[in-house]
Amino acid sequence: MASGGSPWRGYALAAIVLIVVLATTNVWNPWPKVWDWINTSEPIAAGASQWQTRIGGSPQNVTIAGTAVIVEYRTSVEAYGLGAGVKLWDNSADWAAVAGEGADAVVVTGKLLTKGYQVLDPRTGVAKRTDNQATAVWTYRTGILDLHCAKGGDCELTAWDTKGNARWRVGTGGIGFVLDAANPDLPDTNPIGADGIDDNVAGPRDMPDLIGLPDGHSVRVIDTASGKLVQTAQTADDQRIAVAGGRVLTVTGTSADGTCYYGVVATDPPGNGVVWKRDGLNLRTAANGSSCKQDRDPAGGEDVVLGVDPVGKQELIDAHDGRVLWHGAKGEQVLAVDDGSAVIRSADQATLRGFSMATGRIGWSRPAASGTSAALTPYAVIIVTPKPARVTAISPTDGRVLAEVRTSAKIFAAGPHGMIAVDGRDMAYLPFA
Repeated sequence: MASGGSPWRGYALAAIVLIVVLATTNVWNPWPKVWDWINTSEPIAAGASQWQTRIGGSPQNVTIAGTAVIVEYRTSVEAYGLGAGVKLWDNSADWAAVAGEGADAVVVTGKLLTKGYQVLDPRTGVAKRTDNQATAVWTYRTGILDLHCAKGGDCELTAWDTKGNARWRVGTGGIGFVLDAANPDLPDTNPIGADGIDDNVAGPRDMPDLIGLPDGHSVRVIDTASGKLVQTAQTADDQRIAVAGGRVLTVTGTSADGTCYYGVVATDPPGNGVVWKRDGLNLRTAANGSSCKQDRDPAGGEDVVLGVDPVGKQELIDAHDGRVLWHGAKGEQVLAVDDGSAVIRSADQATLRGFSMATGRIGWSRPAASGTSAALTPYAVIIVTPKPARVTAISPTDGRVLAEVRTSAKIFAAGPHGMIAVDGRDMAYLPFA
């Protein structure tokens, strides 16, 4: 008896064979369009984005550099146009960082375990300057620092502007601590982390007046205006140094009576003259509150540090002269701080307030939902609310709303006119009003 199989199976097999032949001979290949259809992305912020584009993977960092958006991955870097999100160039690199701002912005890239780096034009990817010997690079809004270390251990720090002009060079002596790649950690201050917002959302900061290069139990303090090694500060086992506000802050944590007793002494290089000191001030340099081992830098801006008084109330201190800029009530919490302002959450967690360092007053206030986080940038305060998922950008001075969108995407960067949001492999530009 004849088989009852459907003739459509034969037709389907023939069609598949035909498509494979056409694709392999480059006559017609439907597969990219099919995969594009399968991978069609949902809008990151429907109706609010100026553009949205697919990027090469999950980024490590995203930074606005003039009119370009620089996306750093683990082994490569890409650039997109800020106006329309069109890909401009890509390059093989293990690390990338942005220096300068506006028309003077540049991209610094390099390879791990390889000396040297390149300074690239953000729009074209063309190399403007190449270095073959530096082991570490720090990028700032106002310039670049690089460190060269000879085989004998002697090192030299050089300051550059973004146009490629050397400002000064200074010998730092041998540095036993390994410093490499882009922006290795220095003993200074760190921003407060925020859920849904990248730690580097504010972009490169200004080069500080003093920087400290760590070397075991000592820190080589460099004056970045004159290009001089002004002090080699020494620390004991129960101490940690942070360079902030043009001062060397020595934090001591002493274990006694089952608790930790903290104190801070601020000195003015090149001497060891004490400018200010505070007993009982905890700069939260110990990650474990029950331990006196100090293993992290204090939170704050370049000139402002966040501390806790002996009764657990938070306060903001001018690192330069020790003035208390703001002293919180019990339960109030600083969510974000820089040199100009701070975002403070009320004790009942229902209100956010913007505090101005210049005026010493509250500049704005708005309701806050549970789990709200915030970050400060030079252009906007970024506020993220988890339920419902929402991102709001407001003016740091008066709280005027610049943008408010429904999205669960992470905010990676903010510029003068908008912010960059990333969700998986999708990136969008959310303009300010």
